[in-house]
Amino acid sequence: MIKKIIKISLLIIVLAIFGYTIFFLYQKSQKPPVVFQTASPFDTVIVKKTVATGSIIPRKEVNMKSRVSGVVEKFFVVAGQEIKEGDVIARIKIIPNMASLQGAETRISQAKVSFDNAAIEYERNKKLLDQGVISKADFLPSDLKYKSAQVEVKSADENLQILKEGVSKNMETASNTIIKSTIKGMVLDVPIKEGSSVIESNTFNEGTTIAIVANMGEMIFEGKLDESEVGKVKEGMPLVLTVGAIDNETFNANLEYIAPKGVAENGAIQFLIRAAMNKEKNSTFLRAAYSASADIILAKKENVLAIPESVLQFDKSKPFVEVEKSPNVYEKKYIKTGLSDGINIEVLEGLTKKDKIKIPLLNAPPADKK
Repeated sequence: MIKKIIKISLLIIVLAIFGYTIFFLYQKSQKPPVVFQTASPFDTVIVKKTVATGSIIPRKEVNMKSRVSGVVEKFFVVAGQEIKEGDVIARIKIIPNMASLQGAETRISQAKVSFDNAAIEYERNKKLLDQGVISKADFLPSDLKYKSAQVEVKSADENLQILKEGVSKNMETASNTIIKSTIKGMVLDVPIKEGSSVIESNTFNEGTTIAIVANMGEMIFEGKLDESEVGKVKEGMPLVLTVGAIDNETFNANLEYIAPKGVAENGAIQFLIRAAMNKEKNSTFLRAAYSASADIILAKKENVLAIPESVLQFDKSKPFVEVEKSPNVYEKKYIKTGLSDGINIEVLEGLTKKDKIKIPLLNAPPADKK
């Protein structure tokens, strides 16, 4: 009898353990109900814009070139110095070509020989004219030959002087060996040093750059815009410039030029754009070639009702949201949307500020970790 009671007790215990195990596993398998986060419409400012990258450069930047070949004898300016139009930048010492120098000296010798012969003939015919032996008409050829030989000697002498010094005695104020600034501005760079050889600027060679001068009082933004965006912009649009080297400060500009032809870069067509920076009273000094990005404002609306674009869903291209009707119970509601900046989107019809909109799980912010 006792054995039978023990067997029954053990069986009851085993069945109880088995039943509890089944219940525990069932409870574990049940997922807790999903509680969605919600968002409400709000008033805000929506600005639709596109971004172009580029740099800030002076509108007028000039490379000062040498007009003669030689060696830089002395510089009179340094980078960063403000100069006026006509200020002397450098002086060039001419190193004459030996073949050209020899030819010039030979020309002088020949000119002097011709002059001496013409002078002898001139003096002889002058005496004959004074004695009445020959007429004035017979005297004129020798007089012309004498004067022509005189001019040739002077010309050959000046040519030799130009080869040696870069300037003749009669044109000392127009010396090619003195490099002067053609504009008023700041010296941005002096790419060579004293003693460096330079090449003259001519129709076959652009010549050596002696210095780079720019008017830093008139800066422009120059950048490139993708072909997918260039059709949305037009001349006159406002730009807000952000300079990478300057924190917490923006600059205003106006778009003044869009290139009619694009250039292929890295598999995409880019169009050059140029914007004039507004002449604002600003103590910040903008250096040439600062990298910058330009926000081009395509459209702007203030004080509009908007929702986060992440809560928006689509049914065959029709936008809708899920509005809470009771706790954790939502109803699909189609809405009419307007301007979007990629984060928030304008709501034209279908919602009020009191509505609570379900945030889909894929777009919900992560839960706080405790």
